[in-house]
Amino acid sequence: MNITLHDIGRRYNREWIFRHLSYTFSAGKRYAILGPNGSGKSTLIKLLTGSLSASEGTVQYQPELQQACSIDEVYQYLTIAAPYMELVEEFSLSELIDFHFQHKNYLPGYDKESLLRLSQLEDARDKEIKHFSSGMKQRLKLVLACCSASDLVFLDEPTSNLDVHGENWYLDLVEQTIGIERILIIGSNQPKEYAFCDEHLDIQNYKLFK
Repeated sequence: MNITLHDIGRRYNREWIFRHLSYTFSAGKRYAILGPNGSGKSTLIKLLTGSLSASEGTVQYQPELQQACSIDEVYQYLTIAAPYMELVEEFSLSELIDFHFQHKNYLPGYDKESLLRLSQLEDARDKEIKHFSSGMKQRLKLVLACCSASDLVFLDEPTSNLDVHGENWYLDLVEQTIGIERILIIGSNQPKEYAFCDEHLDIQNYKLFK
């Protein structure tokens, strides 16, 4: 899967968040979308995942050996972990995992039990999500995104609510699950979250409009 942006821009009312952005995200690479808080990183990620539409320009999704897919179909190819992504808090951890994988396949080599071990949440399998700490919820979001068989993995502010141990766990998770055929896109302003990325896209470069 490749994603190609053709001169895209996004605005709210009359204010442009970014504009004249042309870029290609290629399969097998890791990307960091950079910029200070409020600069538009999450807006771009929402646009790439189909949650928002571009105010101008086009986004093209090209699966390998297939015809280009439309924005309405791209959800089939992606997973995301983000602060604005809600979990079903009335579910237990076990129920939420089962629900998630009714819609996604496991990444090869993973199943429910290995996911629970990897998340270090085995003892909470029967606990309702509403009783999880913010750090536990973040681990769950990350492991669901990374351990699904998705071509596109989006991680927005991936270490938010994680302590130092959790930050190291996140780095190990990425190394274990993001292989050579997937695209990883991270929204961040913290180098510890994206130091391993191949390319950086600074959203600030697309705020000087001509």
